[in-house]
Amino acid sequence: MKFLIAGMGSIGRRHLRNLQALGERDILLFRTHQSTLPEADLAGFPVYTDLGQALAQKPDAVVISNPTALHLEVALPAAQAGCHLLLEKPVSHTLEGLTELQQVVQRRNVQVLVGYQYRFHPALRQLKERLEQGAIGRPLSARAVYAEYLPTMHPWEDYRQGYGARRDLGGGVILTLCHPIDTLRWLLGEVDELWAFAGSLNEYGLDVVDTAELGLQFGSRALGSIHLDYNRRPRQHSLEITGSSGVLRWDDASNCTEWFDIEHNRWETLPAPTGFFGGPAFDRNDMFLAEMKHFREVVSGQASPACGLADGVQSLRVALAAHHSAGAGERVRMYQFGAGQG
Repeated sequence: MKFLIAGMGSIGRRHLRNLQALGERDILLFRTHQSTLPEADLAGFPVYTDLGQALAQKPDAVVISNPTALHLEVALPAAQAGCHLLLEKPVSHTLEGLTELQQVVQRRNVQVLVGYQYRFHPALRQLKERLEQGAIGRPLSARAVYAEYLPTMHPWEDYRQGYGARRDLGGGVILTLCHPIDTLRWLLGEVDELWAFAGSLNEYGLDVVDTAELGLQFGSRALGSIHLDYNRRPRQHSLEITGSSGVLRWDDASNCTEWFDIEHNRWETLPAPTGFFGGPAFDRNDMFLAEMKHFREVVSGQASPACGLADGVQSLRVALAAHHSAGAGERVRMYQFGAGQG
């Protein structure tokens, strides 16, 4: 298999390392040389600064890891060339152009995996399995927190210049930290309605939202809330779901899932996840490795995408609806939002 990686910031380099760890060697790089990371890491790989020339090498798959606002500039030509796509989340910063991408993907029989790597976190998979087994009965409510300190998210660069801090590149906390939007949809189904408050509350001097609170109502009538911010030290990634007969919760710091067993009136800690290569301890990169292994299976026709393009578009719609709600001060009904766009 031949892979092309578009965008050599931190996530592009992670994908490069993981492809090599999985035994892949036929890898091309497309870049604009805007990254501030060391050049030595990329030695030995063919580099293209023209996308047409890169696609002329006929890669089987393209990993799109450039800034959010630039995703479609690569995704559309790559799909038209018949390349399968690993498209980083969120799929874009706007709905414009996504209908065209969906049409090209269908016409060219291209497979798209959207890079929501938490779908490959073994502890969250345990939680999903218990949820589907009815361990807590009917889900009634959920609370997710995804909070980090912006200046230390990418310590190798000036945080004010990173894509997460720049509106023109699709930054801001709702888009950049959109993982729990996908996670709650994955676990509880589609969002029917939402409201949101958001603002630039810290003194970063940026033109993007750094704090947001979302309220969600799902099609099942379950309620949910998501807190996102660029301000928290230490960081927090956590999830708790309350059901009619118990509770499931997960915290990234402990890398484990807990279940409240109402029959015995106690918390049970599920077995801790092991490392991707069979090691005793789970490492954050293990979910990225699992994601890339899955993508190779998608490219070779052995698997369907765990998070396809339609899924990625729906999570983006929720994120953009949250922006609209916060700006307009109104509740948003998802069936109405974004009609006619794309």
